[in-house]
Amino acid sequence: MPQPPVVLVTGGAKGVGRGISERFLASGATVIACGRERPESLPQAAERRAEFIAADLRDEQARIALLTELIERHGRLDVLVNNAGGSPFAMADQASPRFHDKILQLNLLAPLHLAQLANAQMQKQGSGAIVFIASVSGLRPSPGTAAYGAAKAAVLSLVQSLAIEWAPKVRVVAVTPGPVLTEQADLHYGDASGIAAVASTIPLQRLAQPNDIGDACVWLASPAASYVSGSNLLLHGGGERPAFLAAATANRDAGGGRKP
Repeated sequence: MPQPPVVLVTGGAKGVGRGISERFLASGATVIACGRERPESLPQAAERRAEFIAADLRDEQARIALLTELIERHGRLDVLVNNAGGSPFAMADQASPRFHDKILQLNLLAPLHLAQLANAQMQKQGSGAIVFIASVSGLRPSPGTAAYGAAKAAVLSLVQSLAIEWAPKVRVVAVTPGPVLTEQADLHYGDASGIAAVASTIPLQRLAQPNDIGDACVWLASPAASYVSGSNLLLHGGGERPAFLAAATANRDAGGGRKP
């Protein structure tokens, strides 16, 4: 029988990454989650539990050690999900150059450098898939997280280029989530009423769940998506309602607009 795929999920023990790890585990994969610190609990699905390797992905030697240990344990790497990233809120004119450097390093350079290492192993094997987790912040203005949005926009460009350079043995794809309901959602959207208010702006009337992102990643990494490469899958519940519609509706309700 074929061996279960070996999957590395960066930032795979919490938030969106945990949902991704859980869905791969449920599909039968061997999952290795990495992060800077070992979590209190590891992702689990039924009797399957993720492994964990501590690594600060911004550090070159840590990245090399991570891949080395993973290959020593399992002999191969079939899927890399470049999920780790994020940014605190900071207006661009108030953030320091050092702050912007770190945001770009975490959200663009570290995933690129890790993908290079993964690709080298996958080329030896003859196959593999690399999934980059992007963000709608890379597709629209991102005030308060400008450097993060710029990094995620660059990730989408990167995916298209790597898909050409590393084909035909390795497929490279992106998943672009909209707002996701994680354990830290309150940091971005406030309390339950704030989360509900954000959900009301989404056509499907809810934020994504981490497992929604996980299901997309499992499909993209599977043989069912064997012809998908260089693509970006949007997971935003239908997108954001255009602001001009709300303005036009408010104006009409207030008695403005064309008179009979």
